[in-house]
Amino acid sequence: MRKIIALLCAACLTAAPRTVCAAMADSAKSACVINGTTGEVIFAKNETERLPMASTTKIMTAVTAIEHSHPDDVVTVSAAASSQEGSSAYIETGMRLSMRDLLYGLMLNSGNDAAYAIAEHISGNVEDFAELMNEKAEELGLYDTHFKNPSGLEDKEHYTTALDLARTARYAMTIPEIRETVSTQKYQTEAENTGKTLYFSNHNKMLKMYEGATGVKTGFTRAAGRCLVSSAKRDGMEFIAVTLGDPNDWKDHAEMLDFAFSKYYPKCIVKKGMTVKTAQIGGEKYAMTAAEDFVMPLKECGGNNIDVITHISQNLSPPINAGEKVGYLEIRYGGETVGSVDIISEQDITKNGSVKIKNSFYAHFMRVAEKLLI
Repeated sequence: MRKIIALLCAACLTAAPRTVCAAMADSAKSACVINGTTGEVIFAKNETERLPMASTTKIMTAVTAIEHSHPDDVVTVSAAASSQEGSSAYIETGMRLSMRDLLYGLMLNSGNDAAYAIAEHISGNVEDFAELMNEKAEELGLYDTHFKNPSGLEDKEHYTTALDLARTARYAMTIPEIRETVSTQKYQTEAENTGKTLYFSNHNKMLKMYEGATGVKTGFTRAAGRCLVSSAKRDGMEFIAVTLGDPNDWKDHAEMLDFAFSKYYPKCIVKKGMTVKTAQIGGEKYAMTAAEDFVMPLKECGGNNIDVITHISQNLSPPINAGEKVGYLEIRYGGETVGSVDIISEQDITKNGSVKIKNSFYAHFMRVAEKLLI
């Protein structure tokens, strides 16, 4: 049964104004910073201008690969893939590698050869694979983005915007495999059939130089210049920064992310262990609790509706083990799902008979609302 609990609070999660700040990203052709949880634009400069994006393309390549294959799929590298120009994962013709390994070669070494091998495995050729990428872009509402290849090599019909790229990265970072890959600094693997060891090293210097950095991808071509998508997380708040055509990208990203962290504070909307519902069996009560915290970056102004939707069966039947998932909380902002938290049973429920659910979640959120209104 789905039950919606509306929380009206006076904390600022309304769409943030697109801040003009000449001191930030002044050397970039375009730039933006968004809230990784809500997608709100925090800072922007020429954010809707269509530009080439070089190897930051590979964020969508990784998304498409994961959604159309399995990490354990074995890929045989073709001669066409191994001979691709530009940045390389140094894979060789005939090598058999897992899709997981190729994704590390794609995102750490920025391997054009890995991008080609992935595309061939999934679609047979890069053209059909690029169409899958375009379909995903349309699904995500990225109407100023178009792909012609999975690597980011120059093509006049291959472009995006800083804002679309930030939104691509925001979606990508919801995929655990991508989040793990882009936060990894070094990776080593062996080809399944040759035993040759491959070493991949992440080109994203933000992982070493910026506190809390979590990803995501670098890029460079002569036409695009230096391109960078970065993300960082502190105190449960994550922000995503993008620059296209920026010779000072490391410095600019540090400043943009600092700006974002200075404008928000973390608010715990769901607390791990809090009782969401209670179950009653034979006169005894059993708690259904939140499995983890959910933190929302808030601003000090404005007002917004946060919806927390409880998804839990009203007809649970014993036995239910302690820690077993019995449902989930869906957190929505502005009509969009921005996160979820599992609901688990706090105790073993072994008695026979139906479980009668009583809601105790609304009272908690009224207390949260009162605090937010202060």
